[in-house]
Amino acid sequence: MTAISEQLSTTTLLRFATAGSVDDGKSTLVGRLLHDSKSVLADQLEAVEHASRSRGQEAPDLALLTDGLRAEREQGITIDVAYRYFATPRRRFILADTPGHVQYTRNMVTGASTAELAVVLVDARNGVVEQTRRHAAVAALLRVPHVVLAVNKMDLVDYAEPVFAAIAEEFTSYAASLGVPEVTAIPISALAGDNVVEPSAHMDWYGGPTVLEHLETVPVSHDLTACHARFPVQYVIRPQTAEHPDYRGYAGQIAAGAFRVGEAVTVLPSGRTSTIAGIDALGESVDIAWAPQSVTLRLADDIDISRGDLIAPADDAPTVTQDIEATVCHVADQPLTVGQRVLLKHTTRTVKAIVKDIPSRLTLDDLSQHPAPGQLVANDIGRVVVRTAEPLALDAYADSRRTGSFLLIDPADGTTLTAGMAGASFATAAEAGSEAGTGTEAGAWDF
Repeated sequence: MTAISEQLSTTTLLRFATAGSVDDGKSTLVGRLLHDSKSVLADQLEAVEHASRSRGQEAPDLALLTDGLRAEREQGITIDVAYRYFATPRRRFILADTPGHVQYTRNMVTGASTAELAVVLVDARNGVVEQTRRHAAVAALLRVPHVVLAVNKMDLVDYAEPVFAAIAEEFTSYAASLGVPEVTAIPISALAGDNVVEPSAHMDWYGGPTVLEHLETVPVSHDLTACHARFPVQYVIRPQTAEHPDYRGYAGQIAAGAFRVGEAVTVLPSGRTSTIAGIDALGESVDIAWAPQSVTLRLADDIDISRGDLIAPADDAPTVTQDIEATVCHVADQPLTVGQRVLLKHTTRTVKAIVKDIPSRLTLDDLSQHPAPGQLVANDIGRVVVRTAEPLALDAYADSRRTGSFLLIDPADGTTLTAGMAGASFATAAEAGSEAGTGTEAGAWDF
């Protein structure tokens, strides 16, 4: 296990997302981060400078590094999620720049669904607004373990410490009520570059890290070997050749945890048990494999296993159910209604299902529940009860983001309707404290 942890620890990759209200400066922050960390190619910077000059701007508009769509440039807003990949000597990053408009809340869900950290921007002149609370709630629902509050445009409030302190206190208190385990507040000016990559010369009262320094040093657990081991079967391999006449293997990507040769496992939803006879990875037999490796498992017994089945340790298998209660974000333009027939996609398994009930819709302004709304429309977040035609091996989303999440799909045209998170909505304050304290221990959230 130590060797696995050491090997995984060398992969210092951080996935993070930016969010905030309209014109809070998300794209400018991202552009400044890329520019000042020297992660922008010369031709990219030249194109941005040319586009800026054509719009009558003397200095390059760094927001154009991420706002690539024509409509985004014309309106000066972010519409779609823009992914950027960059690296420093200390860590590699995958960044998702998400929109700020209320109507694009679903895009933030997309961008933050795999994030290990969320940067929520606030305009220092406006403070915490409705959309700030909405994005904090989405980050909490998605169980993003680290949240950075970037109080932007400090240059427009004369770099005043009391302004920053008041905003930080209000946001931290709100986030704590949502069960967010950790908030780091940083005063910045994305336009001027203060505290983004380099420390600010105008805020000597602030002694914390810059945004980049925090991104480089925030502890992120990539050791999934301590998590519940889960292996969704993607493909059954039966070559039936002269060289391999009896070979039967089950291929897929390990979603979490580790599997070892000789380990007792359960195949779900059938509940049949066996032991791992062999593990094949990259054409070679290995004794152990771990997430997120793509491997082929061979079992000691001939069991009826097909795509969509889940292999898990015999002593740590998830519960199999046909009744799922979950928090969902509705992402389609057409509403989700009670009684609607859908397809439910969970890992590699897709089954028929029906929406039995929509108990409530979440009002993100004050976190109140609007009971029995009857339907969810685009960008709504609510609770649903779904009945599936076949049993599913589903974890709680709080235990595993990979095997606790699912999609509801329109069976008529394949449109994604809803993104779901099984189990409870927000973490309690006690749970959040526990999660923040466990770090890379077995109790930490599975990422």
